[in-house]
Amino acid sequence: MASSLSLQHRHGLALGLLSLSLSPALAWADSTLLETVTVTGEQIDSYHATSASVGGFGEAPLLDTPASVAVFTEQLLKDRQARLLSEVLSNDASTGESYAPIGYYENFVVRGFSLSAANSYKINGSTITGEQNVALENKQQVELLKGLAGLQSGVSEPGGLVNYVTKRPQNVRSVTVASNESGERYIATDLGGWIDSEQRLGVRANFAHEDIRSYVDNSDGKRDFASLAVDWNITDAALLQLDAEYQTREQRSVPGYQLLGGSVVPHGIDPKDRLADQRWSKPVGIDSLNLGSRFEYRFDDNWSANVSASRSRVVIDDYSAFAWGCYGAASCAGSAVPNYFSPEGDYDVYDFRNPDDTRRNDELQAALNGRFDSGPLQHELTVGSSALRRIVDRRDSVNEWVGTANIYQPVPDFAPTTEPLGHTYRRLDSRQYGLFFTDRLSYGDHWQAIVGGRQVRLDEKTFDIDGNTTRHTQRAEFLPNVALIYKPRPDISLYTSYSKGLSLGGEAAWFTTNADEILPPTVSRQLEVGAKRDWQGLSLGAALFRISKAYQYSRPNGDGSFTFVQQGEQENIGLELSASGHLTEQLQVAASAAAIRARVEDSGTDSYEGHQAINVPKVRASLHADYSIASIKGLALLGGLRYSASKYASQAGNVKVDGYTVFDAGARYTLDVEGYETVLRLTVDNLFDKRYWRDVGEYLGDGYLFQGAPRTARLSATVSF
Repeated sequence: MASSLSLQHRHGLALGLLSLSLSPALAWADSTLLETVTVTGEQIDSYHATSASVGGFGEAPLLDTPASVAVFTEQLLKDRQARLLSEVLSNDASTGESYAPIGYYENFVVRGFSLSAANSYKINGSTITGEQNVALENKQQVELLKGLAGLQSGVSEPGGLVNYVTKRPQNVRSVTVASNESGERYIATDLGGWIDSEQRLGVRANFAHEDIRSYVDNSDGKRDFASLAVDWNITDAALLQLDAEYQTREQRSVPGYQLLGGSVVPHGIDPKDRLADQRWSKPVGIDSLNLGSRFEYRFDDNWSANVSASRSRVVIDDYSAFAWGCYGAASCAGSAVPNYFSPEGDYDVYDFRNPDDTRRNDELQAALNGRFDSGPLQHELTVGSSALRRIVDRRDSVNEWVGTANIYQPVPDFAPTTEPLGHTYRRLDSRQYGLFFTDRLSYGDHWQAIVGGRQVRLDEKTFDIDGNTTRHTQRAEFLPNVALIYKPRPDISLYTSYSKGLSLGGEAAWFTTNADEILPPTVSRQLEVGAKRDWQGLSLGAALFRISKAYQYSRPNGDGSFTFVQQGEQENIGLELSASGHLTEQLQVAASAAAIRARVEDSGTDSYEGHQAINVPKVRASLHADYSIASIKGLALLGGLRYSASKYASQAGNVKVDGYTVFDAGARYTLDVEGYETVLRLTVDNLFDKRYWRDVGEYLGDGYLFQGAPRTARLSATVSF
């Protein structure tokens, strides 16, 4: 008890010191930005990570990383029994969902900006296609860089970057079985070891099968997953790492709601109801293959080189009954584009068919890393080059109206369309080449400066169904990244940074006057200032940022039509706070809070300006805690909460959804069964069965509202042998 009280006292002192350290840092609030970060933690049974790998450029302590980085460790993933990325990122307050329907791949907003499926997701630092629900069974941890990542990724969205870190070979054998309140069946295995006694060649294999039982009616599915990781220490100086993972997943997608009459939030809705439910619709199938390789050679203690190559391929088969708009309702007849439900709750049902939708990313990168001194300065230098190609092949899809239903009535049976599918054609061919460098200059024990940049060359073509080039963009851009770090003592760091990014242009919605047009890339800029503090296994952080990006949206025209344009600017200013690690010997936490002001300026549409941007709450907070019961060996109680303030559900800011607080609970019990370590886990999300709207964003010009899940429970048992 005395030691616990002492530890609590020390952490109280740590919090006080952090607040003092932030005072001078916040005075620099007009200048900041960040660099791309990936994190590798070594503490298996902890929520606390201490180091970060900067986009494959090398590993550095988080204290020496001038960026806001959230690391979700293996322990947190296990305790949350996470299967989807949304279950992971819900533990960070800077992150929200943006068009994440059940059964489809998920989309996210970080710092108020949407991530891109084209370039915002990586595995071991290599870019993957984001149109997939990446399996977590073979992941050691998930890392979230908040803010610009132009130096490491080139073309990327300003909100952030998600990096999955795969498990490496080690001696492990375990089986996990699980179920939920709906009778879900799940089994996963984790097998690994070294082939030889000298540990030169090691393998790690993960397998999983899941019969998905959703809380939404008629929305079940299944998933199969397999992965293999190989580490080959060819010599003491040469290392080859190989990774391969394949997943096939199918589940009926659940359409979102739209505003009634364009201005009223639906009410009295059961989250278990499935809109537009038709017997002839099929589950959405998503097959994904991710391959990666990395070779590293160490010339000596100071110099090394590495080469990495990767391929990520996703094929989506979509035969859905989809809810959108109200052309079929009499009360919507006066609207040229009624992309909302009628005031009475009527909505149109569409037969949407888009099979063989193929996305592929191929990436190659080489880098040289070295350390040397020049007078009083110590250098950590990285120079390299990269090439990335992304292609999109798709069919001319079918999207035909088949009838009109009502959100408060059972869905009638409609006949499916007989419209034939079109042929497959290449929609996009995007090639990105980069030359990059970064130099960390250290002066004494207190000062560090990071100077870096990437020269990007983008060569991108879009095509129509006849193979004609509809756009050819050739653009070269230098993306600088500079930062200054001051460490008054080894466990405190203050930083300020500036960076510039380049983002791909958005795609016009099907109902706009320039339907399917992909706009040219846009430039974004970020300033960031922050402070970090490590103390007895607890990491504290604060960051103040400002991000600006060209605004892209479906502009309303005078005749009721819409045109997708790039006009004006969105500027987001925010403050982030975080804490992770042990508060006492028995209690560890992962906590964060974020306050964001998101505004649109000079868009040409007055109603879209002067208020908070759509789907971005002004305040969000998250907490997950793990408390070990000292009197009962092996037992820990788990709990947490997720809070969101109210947020606008329309670009015009004429309607809001209420804020919410959701509580989670659970337990973990470790015991010995016949000599085998066994871990039982129980998680109960939304303990008090709160009704709330978790996501009210836009996707391809359409606004959708998705309810949060009701109370759900999951029980698992993991046996190690």
